Amino acid sequence: MARAETKQEHGRRRLMLSRLPRAVRAIGHAFGHVRPVVARVAGPAAGSVAGLGRRNRPVLTWLLPWLIAGFLAFTLLPLNVTLAVTQFDVLPLIAFVAGIAQSAALVLILLRPRAATVLQFVAVAVFAVAIPPDSGSTWPLTVTGLFTLVAHIALVAAWAGRRTALVTWSGSVLLLTVVALLDPRGRTLTDGLTMMILYPILSTLALGAVLMIRGWQEVRRELADARHDVEVEQSQRAVAEERTRIARELHDVVAHSMSVIHMQATSASYRIKDLDPESKAEFARIAAGARSTMREMRQLLAVLRDESADPELTPVPGLGRLPELIESAGRAGVPVELREAETVREAALPESVALAAYRIIQESLSNVIRHAPGARTTICLDVEGPDLVLTVVNDAAAQPAQSMEGPGRASHGLPGMRERVRLVGGSLTAGPRAEGGYRVEAKLPIGGDE
Repeated sequence: MARAETKQEHGRRRLMLSRLPRAVRAIGHAFGHVRPVVARVAGPAAGSVAGLGRRNRPVLTWLLPWLIAGFLAFTLLPLNVTLAVTQFDVLPLIAFVAGIAQSAALVLILLRPRAATVLQFVAVAVFAVAIPPDSGSTWPLTVTGLFTLVAHIALVAAWAGRRTALVTWSGSVLLLTVVALLDPRGRTLTDGLTMMILYPILSTLALGAVLMIRGWQEVRRELADARHDVEVEQSQRAVAEERTRIARELHDVVAHSMSVIHMQATSASYRIKDLDPESKAEFARIAAGARSTMREMRQLLAVLRDESADPELTPVPGLGRLPELIESAGRAGVPVELREAETVREAALPESVALAAYRIIQESLSNVIRHAPGARTTICLDVEGPDLVLTVVNDAAAQPAQSMEGPGRASHGLPGMRERVRLVGGSLTAGPRAEGGYRVEAKLPIGGDE
């Protein structure tokens, strides 16, 4: 009697095993139909976007998920295969293929989350069908299969986002329900009640924890961005306040003195009796120079007070105004000779280069007036290749220089000239001459950006 029952049980098991390959082939066939759809949905764009995200992220930011996914995949793979064969009586070939599919899906999440989810679900379904009804094991998930599926949901939440994670979690619960209801081996929902209760609880805890961490990180990132924006705004406000303060002090220091000079020069002919015509003309030129200085100062103040203000209230000084500059230096007792090559007159000088050249010559003549009064000065302008070359050379002082400024005052002439040359991409050399006097030479690229 016992031998008859053994034969009957053996025949029933062989019948179940003969049906198992058909079920596995059916699932594989279904996955073959689903796979092209997933490929079209995920598409190459998903891969390119993921690659772009990795390239734009710091190394540790995108490397950490790969390390975690790889660790989980290689740790759970032998456990899934070994326990499925030894504890749950799953055929070795089926356990090996399904275990590899589950571990590969964990890594594939980082490239194609949807395709990885489909692969994971197919592997779960294969394991659920492959577990014999009389194995006495948990069903429709093995213990390691449970942790693998929970890890899959957590990785999807961490990498693919909140919406994709919720859809994946809902699909996994639905998958287990469908497998339990339509089991080809005749098991019912009651047989899988333990896993049907345990999996939603564990997966919900994992999903909630990951989403909470992601939300906390997003809040921290937003706070950091907000702090950076506040710092930038405060820095810009400090710069604006400093510019306004400089403009106010510059106005207070210079405007009053220049106004007094202008008024004295203008009223000299009325205040001083028997003033000869030459002296009247000289006072008129002084008044005109004061007015010109006031105009330029107002332009500078407008720029300092408001970066968006248009400082070009008058034409930008260029080489065309050199005769006025030379005449002004001559009236101050400095004989100046201008040697301008024909190529300079024919060249189309960028506005920034012309302004820089004018200011360098202006500052050089001012230095001659202050430090070498009466010294003969020569200004040379020429074009050498792509550069405008200007040279200002003065002889030794014809008379002792009387300092116009108090001791200890900082000099800004040469630093200012070097800064102007640097802004147009040129070079400047300046220094005393062996035979006496001073030499300033600047090379300004004519093709520089304006």
